[in-house]
Amino acid sequence: MHGLERCPGDGWLALLGGGEFSFGQTLAADRAWLARCAPGPVGFVPAASGSNDYPRHFAAYLEQAFGREVETVPIYRARDARRGRNAERLREVAAAYLGGGVTDHLLEAMAGSPAAAALGDRLAGGGMGGAIAAAAQAAGAAGRSIAPGQTLPGFGWLPAGVVEPNFDPGHDRRLRRLLRLPGVRWGLGLPAGSAVLLGPGDAGEVVGTVFRLDGPDADFEVLSEAAGGGGARGDGRTGGEAGGSQVGS
Repeated sequence: MHGLERCPGDGWLALLGGGEFSFGQTLAADRAWLARCAPGPVGFVPAASGSNDYPRHFAAYLEQAFGREVETVPIYRARDARRGRNAERLREVAAAYLGGGVTDHLLEAMAGSPAAAALGDRLAGGGMGGAIAAAAQAAGAAGRSIAPGQTLPGFGWLPAGVVEPNFDPGHDRRLRRLLRLPGVRWGLGLPAGSAVLLGPGDAGEVVGTVFRLDGPDADFEVLSEAAGGGGARGDGRTGGEAGGSQVGS
């Protein structure tokens, strides 16, 4: 997708804005990334939420809705991300999916670990990697911390890009603040239920409606599924209060 630079490789990176899968809010987005997966189990990483129930409910949903098996890759803390078996499993599954929760928790558990390296290998080698809500934000060059006004380095799969999940274009200050960070050139606002899939080269797909900014004071470019991932620029400089949550399903 032109201008949305991701780490090089033959794989796909699916970034989902958020939404409750139990209410069907992510069906279209999940259908899109699963369509690009090889047969086999999806590896679910619960580090962002720390929940034992989330993986179980997600597995039941994916099996019922798509007939896909889910295997929990039990990464909750930094020591789990250092275990060779977990990194190995992330390379072996048909897709690796990072569940939502809190960006800080995910990055504290995985940044710089063998597990994170395994996810990067997937994107380089032709695999599918997915992330929703807070985990989608962690995919960028930087993310918001739960500490007020603080940011932290992301995984860097979008070397010059940032992501704001559960996005409302009427409340855009958080995304625009991220765009003022050094080295950041573009950002995506992903509303709940939407998704962007970034493939090799300029390949890409949009599910729903996504908002792109090419600078902290720029107008929004609306990327829509109906337009095939293209979009039109509009006056998106609302100056609204901060919106979007780091907690997602």
